[in-house]
Order: sequence, then structure tokens, then C-alpha cells
Amino acid sequence: MRLNVRFRFILGSMAALLAVQALAQVNYNQRDDKYRLLGLKRAKEAYETARSEHERYKDLHAKGLISTAELDRSNNGFSDAEVNYQQSLLAVLFESQYVSVSRAIKYKTNDGGKHVKLRIANTSGGGAEFQKLLNIDDQLFRSLQPDVINNVYVSLLNEQGSIISQPYEAKIAELQHGRPKDLDFTLLQDLDAVTVSMIYANGTSRTMKIFLQKDATANKVLVQSEQFSQEADLGTSATFDLTLELFSGANTTYTLEVVNLPRQINRFFKDPTGQARLSQIKFTETTNTRKAALEVSLPDRPTTEVAMDKPIPFFVLVIPREQIGSLHHLQTREWTQEEIEKLGVGYAKLELLPRGKGRLLVRAPQLFHSIKSDGAAEMTMELVNEGTRRLDNIQIKVDQPLNWSKTIEPSVITTLGIGEEKRVRLSFTPPASAEVGKYEMRVQTSALSDNQPINGEDKSVTIEIQASASFFGTALLVLLMVGLVAGIVIFGIRLSKR
Repeated sequence: MRLNVRFRFILGSMAALLAVQALAQVNYNQRDDKYRLLGLKRAKEAYETARSEHERYKDLHAKGLISTAELDRSNNGFSDAEVNYQQSLLAVLFESQYVSVSRAIKYKTNDGGKHVKLRIANTSGGGAEFQKLLNIDDQLFRSLQPDVINNVYVSLLNEQGSIISQPYEAKIAELQHGRPKDLDFTLLQDLDAVTVSMIYANGTSRTMKIFLQKDATANKVLVQSEQFSQEADLGTSATFDLTLELFSGANTTYTLEVVNLPRQINRFFKDPTGQARLSQIKFTETTNTRKAALEVSLPDRPTTEVAMDKPIPFFVLVIPREQIGSLHHLQTREWTQEEIEKLGVGYAKLELLPRGKGRLLVRAPQLFHSIKSDGAAEMTMELVNEGTRRLDNIQIKVDQPLNWSKTIEPSVITTLGIGEEKRVRLSFTPPASAEVGKYEMRVQTSALSDNQPINGEDKSVTIEIQASASFFGTALLVLLMVGLVAGIVIFGIRLSKR
């Protein structure tokens, strides 16, 4: 009787073992790679069946109803089912892990640096949902930490795929669901849109091209100019390029103003593309950066406020339109940088250095002279400084024909002030062997203005040498003419008497 009972246990155990193996084989379905959640359900059922059967086999072995070899086969089947369940669970958890950027704000620090603050979130939602869906509540599931993504690496890239952030790559050791992490990057390249590159978990990578938000708490426009310090000659204009970048979430229209610039200097803002004059500028939802230009025109002559070689610092202000009404006194006083910073508006400090340049004007009332071979041509020239800086060391040079002599008085003018005029006398004497005819000579003038060479307009002087008249030849010619006239008169009288 005891043998029959033992035989029935053996047959039942063998049937259960075959059932467990069959169920484990059913779990290996080629569609499980595509539908991993269903594969996880199938693997969980096989694991639970194998575990319960293995517990029963251990009881049978303890009672001596089955052999150790049969217990080992049961243990191998249970281990296979457990490993398969773990693999399916890991596949589902890794597939569902998802890291996203919930916020990306671009802001400016006090030293002018551009930063980006990223908020990285674990949006997998894996733990509670899977646990509820699969009715999983065991130590294995908890040990895998489905709500945690480990080793998240984040960096910022430009269009060419180059890293433009400092640090080049930031690491988040653990990113838990519902607990986002904030990362702060310094921008090495000023951009409004960047690509966020993320690598996490078992090597999963993701890239997102995002448009950076502006810091709504700043309520400012950042003003920058590459040519923040320029030189310009008196009587000319200078143009300062301006880049306006919005850091505000409330205001979109701003007024442009200039302070601390002398009234003798005309100024206006313009659009660098269409050249239209601007007094206000507006930002749109898709345009947070605008271009503008400030053109300033210097007076023709230096004044007490616009002195040559003395830099003029001034400020460009970008003021919210609703705030401009309370700042009507902007042009009535000089502003310090500390006072402007207290206004809480966007600004840029610029500098203009007035320069001058002398301009040598040469006036000659007569450039053609006729002289005898033994005479001399005398003339005058007037030198005028029509520029905006003193002229120094003015020299007059003459390129004359061979063997001619010249006299220049004065030959060098030490200095010629702005608008000042001086007269120069020149005398040209031909040699005794000079033949009758016309002779050309070139008068050149040069000077220095702030150690820079200045040349006046060259003048060409023409001198004609006339032949000397003979006294006896002239007298003989006169006598011949008198005799001819007398002969005609006598002939006429005789002809009338006939």
C-alpha cells in the first residue's frame, strides 16, 4: 500500500515538473521582444508556478518520496524560470525609462556671463504603475529600483554637434521619479536654441533641440556692442552696433535712450537692415534677440564739451515702455554707472573719442605768367587749413625745369591752426640760355596732422618767355610803314588832279 502511494507521488511530481517545464517553454515567445509587458506577465506566471512546485518538491524530498536527482531537476527548472522572469522584468524597466527636460532657462549673471539652468526629470513613472498592473510586490522588484535612473550624463551642443557648455558634461548619479534635478551650465557660445544630449541607464541616448526660455524675473534687455569704443573725426559720424537680448517674461516693448552725450553731438537709433530710424523696439514670442545701431554725428569744430582726443563716455538705455514716464529727467543731468544700475534697466556703456584731421587747401590767383628772357616770374599762393586739427611743418616744393632758380618765402611754415591762412611768395628766374617758349613747373605742398602726412593739391604753373625786341629793326619797320603810307597819299593826290 505504501509503495502505491509513493508511486502516485512520483507520477504526480513528474507530471508537475513536465507542466512547469512546458509553462517555462511557453514563456519563450518570439513576440515577447516586441510586446515586453505581455512577456513579463507570462514570465511572472511561470516563475510563480515553478516556485510553488519547487517548494512542494522540497517537501517530497524531505519525506523521502523523491530522489535528490529529481529535486535537482526541479531546482534547475525553478532557476530557469526565475532568471527568465528577472530578464523580462529588467527589459520592461529599461525600456520604460525616460529622461526629459522640463525647463531650460537662459539667464545673465552680474559679470555678464550667459548661463543655462536645466531641470532634468525622470518621467518614466515605472514603479507604482508596473507594480499595480502586474501585482508585483516582491523583494526582487524593490531591489531593482524601478523609480530610479542611474548615471545620467547631460551636455549642451550647437548645430554642428560641438559641446558649448561648461562643464562639458554634467552627471546625475541617481534621478528618482518625482524628484527632478537642476543643472547649471555656462554657455561658451551665445545661442538662443541648443541641443541637449543625454545618456543614461544602460546606454540609452536621447537628444532634444530646445529653445531657451528667458528669466522672467529679470525684466531686462541685455545690451551689447562689439565696437563699444570708437574714434571719429570732427565733422564725421560713427555707428555703434547694438545687440539687444530680451530677459523678461512680461514686457516686450522698450524705449531706446542715450544719456551723458553732449548736446552738440547729434544721435539717433536706426535699423541696421532697413536704415529706418527707431525710438522703440519690440520683441515677439519667437524673436528674443534684435539688432539696432546708434549713429552719432560730431560737430565740425571742437567745443568745450567736445574736445579733441578726450574720450566721451556715455550710456545707451533700454527702458520698459511703462517705466519711461517716470524717467523724464534723463537728459537733464550726468549719470553715474551706479545710478543707472539702480534704475534696473538694460544698458551698455559706450565711448566716443573725437579726433581731428587737418586739410590743406592751396589757392593760387594766377598760374600763367609771361616774362622776358631776362625777367623773373613772381606769384603768391595762399595756404589754408580747412580741417579740424592743427597742421604742422608745412613745406612747399617746386619741380622746376633744369637750371631755373626759385625763391620761396617762407619755405617752411611751422604751424597752421584750424581755419588759419598764410601767404607764400614764389619767384622763378630762367637761365640766360633759356629759349623762347612755355615752361611748366609743379608746386607741391605737404604737412603733418597728428603725425599723419597730409598733402595739398598740386598746382601747375606755366611761364612763357617772350623774344626780346630789336630797336633798329623796329625803327626801320616804322620808317617803311611811314613811307608806304606817304606814297599812297601822294599817288592819290596826283590821280585826283588828272
